[in-house]
Formats: sequence, structure tokens, C-alpha cells
Amino acid sequence: MQKIRHMPKAPTNVRELDTDVGIDPHRHDDHQIAYAGHGVLSITTDAGTWVAPATRALWIPAGTVHEHRAFGRTDLHCVGLPTHLNPLALDRPAVIAVGPLLRELILAHTRAPAGDESPERRRLLAVLLDQLRAAPLQPLHLPAPTDPRLAAVCALLHADPADPSGLAALGARAGAGASERTLSRLFRAELGMTFPQWRTQLRLHRALRLLASGLPVTAVAHRCGWSSASAFIDVFRRAFGHTPGSYARS
Repeated sequence: MQKIRHMPKAPTNVRELDTDVGIDPHRHDDHQIAYAGHGVLSITTDAGTWVAPATRALWIPAGTVHEHRAFGRTDLHCVGLPTHLNPLALDRPAVIAVGPLLRELILAHTRAPAGDESPERRRLLAVLLDQLRAAPLQPLHLPAPTDPRLAAVCALLHADPADPSGLAALGARAGAGASERTLSRLFRAELGMTFPQWRTQLRLHRALRLLASGLPVTAVAHRCGWSSASAFIDVFRRAFGHTPGSYARS
């Protein structure tokens, strides 16, 4: 069993991670905001995975055991917050939208010298917290199944998100021993979404990772299971507010 590090204080800092580099499971007694100024960042807990490109940030509540992973060269900016500061009023991980002002506030706050307690930095943090309170949440959570029948089906799609098979065929191949109706019910009851919704979320997560690695948009669409680049672009735009091409260029 992998040891879980305990960090009493969540750091406020910036560090550079190479592609596919992770930070092992750990927890801290503070809340934390994790933001990729460049690249794509994910956190994984026993409840699933949350992913964030440079237009999103991750909220990690105090006490949450989690691990980070970078996709593409990633500048990881972390903002530690004591537990009495909870601008999102959330006790679970979440993805939040990051506009231009919030982005610059996070960058400035994390790049300040360690131990800086100046009035200017306190005012900067106060504005940052105001912006966090107003930041909309984004549905970029890929929940993890616990039921072994559901886990077997999801494992097939993790291995190949482009697999076009229906739920009945996937269940049979996975040896789930459950009918399509039962598996559909489990998706809704355990993961809070339908099978097509979960598969689309998985494909978007994988697409962000592939784009961060520099793969062309058409190739990403093919590897993730979209019938055409235009279909992929439409789904990506609706999820993130911009095209995958503009995201890759940025």
C-alpha cells in the first residue's frame, strides 16, 4: 500500500512539472487552490478525477487525500488557505473557471517571496478570495466507480476511449455479469450521470491530455472516439468555451 504523506500546511508556491509527472498521494490540513498556468493538471481521489487546463483551477478541501499529475510541461501554482478561509463553501474537490483577473491574481500571489506578510500581499489575497467566491464551478469531474461490475466496464473505456461499443457489448466483454439495464441504473445511481455522459467526460479528459502533449486536433478527435474533427470541436467548445485549436495554440 502506498504511503500517504501528511502535510500540515498546504504550500503557496509555484513549481514546474514535466509532462506526465505526478505528485504522490498526500493530504494537508489547509484548503488549496491548484492552477496550471501552462499545461494541464489533474487531481485524483478515491471519488474520481478532476482535470483543469489553464482556463480552470482545482479546489482541494482540507484533509482530502489526492495526487496531482501534469500533462504537457506544466507550471503548477498552489495557493494554500487556512480552513477558516473557504471562499467556495465546498467540502469536496471542484473545478472552477479562471478568468483573466483571477489568473493574474493567482500568478502574482504564488510568485511572491516566501514569508511575505506585507499589507500589499494581504490585500492581494483579499481580492483573490473575492474573485474565487464569484468563480463559476465547471462540471469536469470524472467519477470513479466502486461497484466491480461498473468498474470492469469503465476500465475497458479507460484503456480505449474511442471504443464505440454500446453498454451491453461492453458489459459482456468485461464479464460484468449484469444486464444493460442494470449497468445503466448503476451509472446513474453511483456516478450521477448516464453512460453516454460519463463516456463523453472521459473522452474530454483524455483530449485535454493529448492536446497538452502537442497532438494535432484531428488526431485527438480520432483517438478519443469522435466521428469527425468538427464533432469533437463542437463538444469541446461547449465544454470549455473555446476550440481545441485555440487551446492548443495558447
